[in-house]
Amino acid sequence: MSLLVAITQWEPEPWIERFRRLMPERAVIALGEPFNPAEIRYAASWKHPPGSLAALPNLQVLFSLGAGVDHLMGDPQLPAVPVVRVVDDDLTNRMSEYVVLHCLMHLRRQRAYDAQQRQKLWLDDRFQPGAHHVRVGIMGLGVLGQDAARKLKVMGFDVAGWSRSPRSVEGMATFAGAEGLDRFLARTDILVCLLPLTQDTRHILNRSVFARLARDGRLGGPVVINAGRGGLQVEADILAALDDGTLKAATLDVFKTEPLPPQSPLWTHPALTITPHNAAMSDPESIAVQIAEQIRNVERGEPLRNVVDPRTGY
Repeated sequence: MSLLVAITQWEPEPWIERFRRLMPERAVIALGEPFNPAEIRYAASWKHPPGSLAALPNLQVLFSLGAGVDHLMGDPQLPAVPVVRVVDDDLTNRMSEYVVLHCLMHLRRQRAYDAQQRQKLWLDDRFQPGAHHVRVGIMGLGVLGQDAARKLKVMGFDVAGWSRSPRSVEGMATFAGAEGLDRFLARTDILVCLLPLTQDTRHILNRSVFARLARDGRLGGPVVINAGRGGLQVEADILAALDDGTLKAATLDVFKTEPLPPQSPLWTHPALTITPHNAAMSDPESIAVQIAEQIRNVERGEPLRNVVDPRTGY
């Protein structure tokens, strides 16, 4: 029962080495090596070439090597087998660190002080609202969104959440669906997007959404933070909204094209903070351990954990 490691954009060799060390009893094969397709029972993928898994007649489970599964769901020839996503405490903690960091940077106007330092300006600027005066809205109430919400509340932020289907989170106001979106946006000063990328969420961060954010907040205008997927945002709308004041600022970790091309105007906009898709880096060792454990569980007849619902894409 072999494991196929199907990776592009990352170096496959470290993954191969980890899986062979963790599962010495089975063959671990890299995509591109010669192998018998009938022997493959499991596949671990990060952005495999579309169609490259279609001719595996005995495939039983497909594991994502990253937090999202949109890179899998975009394959029109994806085998009809269970798809398992990553749920990792280290990755969750890293995402929450990123969200808290950038909410605090916008709250405490750190980018303005960076600019003043470069100009050697010492200004008597006392505009510092407390976190309890700032309303954060989190789009996406899965594991990542709920953990970020809890940690923002510890810092004192007024936190609410929105999801496509109703979710109940203790101690936090939640909104759901199209009918709840307007009320959610109207009470949001900092919009944090941690949604998965699906057909329903693609381009959800657009001018219409930005225009419905709160205009009466203590930050002087709404802020957007996207640490989900680049396909969630309309980048031209972000730039236009920053230019005309619909948005005060934005932090973007993800982009339509990655790496972000040098000619992109996003790089140089003064109200934008850009990070290179590193908000929550996957810990390869932890993920490999999880996958090896799941494979052994399956072979003992135990159920898989964190299986993706093909109807929703997450």
